[in-house]
Amino acid sequence: MPENKSERLAALADQCVQCGLCLPVCPTYALDGNEAESPRGRIAIAAALARGLAPVTAELREPLDHCLGCLSCERVCPAQVRFGELLVETRAVLGPAPRRPRLLLAMAKRPSWLRLVHRLARWLGLSRWHRQLARRLPGRSALRAALGIASVSTGGPARKPFAAAAAGARLAMFPGCMASIEDADAQQAAMRLLAAAGHAVALLPSFCCGALDAHGGEARASTQAMQRVRKAWQGSGAEGLVTVTPGCLGQLRAALPGVTVSDPYHLLGVAGTALRFRPLPMRVALHLPCTQLNLARSSEVLLALLHRVPGLEVVPLPPRCCGAAGSHLLEFPERAARLREATLESIEMLAPQSVLSSNIGCRLHLAAGMAERGRAVPTMHPLVLLAQQLIEGNSP
Repeated sequence: MPENKSERLAALADQCVQCGLCLPVCPTYALDGNEAESPRGRIAIAAALARGLAPVTAELREPLDHCLGCLSCERVCPAQVRFGELLVETRAVLGPAPRRPRLLLAMAKRPSWLRLVHRLARWLGLSRWHRQLARRLPGRSALRAALGIASVSTGGPARKPFAAAAAGARLAMFPGCMASIEDADAQQAAMRLLAAAGHAVALLPSFCCGALDAHGGEARASTQAMQRVRKAWQGSGAEGLVTVTPGCLGQLRAALPGVTVSDPYHLLGVAGTALRFRPLPMRVALHLPCTQLNLARSSEVLLALLHRVPGLEVVPLPPRCCGAAGSHLLEFPERAARLREATLESIEMLAPQSVLSSNIGCRLHLAAGMAERGRAVPTMHPLVLLAQQLIEGNSP
């Protein structure tokens, strides 16, 4: 390991005071009851690797590969350890995990490929026969997990380009890669809501921000994606960046230091009475993704917005990681399924008419799990619900 990188990792690891306050909030520690599968254990492993005290073995790197990057530990850490930064930099040194499904991730990162996959799945009638094929594949198969997700995916509506206002857009919307297809309706909903709140928004081209690569140890590809983000941002002439996918936030902020990068909820929350909504007598379960809780930190303002819809009963699900975690659901599908169980049980107990979640990976992962249980419950991005109930003619 180059000396400058090893010194950097050692310095990040040395911030940890080994207090253990991170253990109760770590989903993988709860799953395994193993110190190595805790933030404290992973920091110790990273420190040993950085100082050359241990060789890189499959057994040693496995806990680092298992980490979900949920950042729950970082939020409760009294020493303010930058665990997310430590994890990404350690994985960059280790390189991609052996079980990383490169072809499937390449499809997810390329919107044109993903559109083709959706057309092919509809033509083949995947939703009718995927379970028969999945049963023939082992539980650890990435293809089996991908088939489950594809079977509950609609592919989203056609993406409609939005032009900047005549005076120039003050905000730019980053569509992402997979989200630009699967969450196209959420992006259009965000545009409509932001416009009603008085914000002109321009839509950037759709491509991967590099988050999947950064968390998968693909440092070079991540750097190239960040350069593309900066180029697109500079061409927009905007002052702030928004995305409907909280999983992109950390990577976008790293690519654009000094730029305000957020999800739309904070901007919509300060709109006050400019946004009014039609009544909707419905009971919904709200799933709060880890990135929204620990990175965007917009859960409270989202709840406030949903409570402004008359008649809407919103029941937040217990805050726990569902196991999707970017590429984790493909790399470790059995672990992802085990992590998902508690959330699925909560949904069944609540018996909602719909499940809301701001993260497309979480939403598909939960929908696939509910379908396996034979309890299909509609899932939706919260912005789509808000836009559907928006009263036209609002003025900021």
